[in-house]
Amino acid sequence: MDQDDEQQTPEDGILIGADGRPRCWWHGNLPDYLAYHDTEWGRPVADDRRLFEKICLEGFQSGLSWLTILRKRENFRAAFAGFDFEKVARFGEADVERLLGDAGIIRHRGKIEAAINNAARAVELVEEAGSLAAFVWSYEPAPEERPARFDKASLGPLAKTAQSVALAKDLKKRGWKFFGPTTAYAFMQSVGIVNDHLESCWCRHEVERQRASFDKPA
Repeated sequence: MDQDDEQQTPEDGILIGADGRPRCWWHGNLPDYLAYHDTEWGRPVADDRRLFEKICLEGFQSGLSWLTILRKRENFRAAFAGFDFEKVARFGEADVERLLGDAGIIRHRGKIEAAINNAARAVELVEEAGSLAAFVWSYEPAPEERPARFDKASLGPLAKTAQSVALAKDLKKRGWKFFGPTTAYAFMQSVGIVNDHLESCWCRHEVERQRASFDKPA
């Protein structure tokens, strides 16, 4: 779950917005975070470029708040060629230095080099699996592998799953970097491979309807 530092939250994990709608607690009623919760988080994604973007941004988020990354996302898109991984895979040392000098992004050499490395690995994976989407969606858990309840007590502590561990392990074996099991689970939550909106959140059932009509990549 894309959470920032621990904050005061209702016991049931539901915040009522100014519009009267119940939502998962973690957006904290911050406008840009709230919009992300309502329009992006948990909604199924099959576009390879969007999936690669999210993998990269989750890597950059490591040790930071997701809100920090969200507010820099347009800068990241400009700096990383719109997360076109075929283009990013061709970045060289001059690009690394350019990115290290870009105050609009997170200037961490290891994370920058990991994003470039992962772009090359994404190109290889597409050649093997047909698409990045087909590969990551193959790690969608079966319904019986999901929590019995979708409440804060069940989902709040959930930082990784057997599927996220397996996804991270498989990508690591293929040479991907900065993508461990916890990062993998946050990625799976954000792109709709799992729906972790709370049962009482207004988004949950809308996301379930989207998932029901979603053409799962194969």
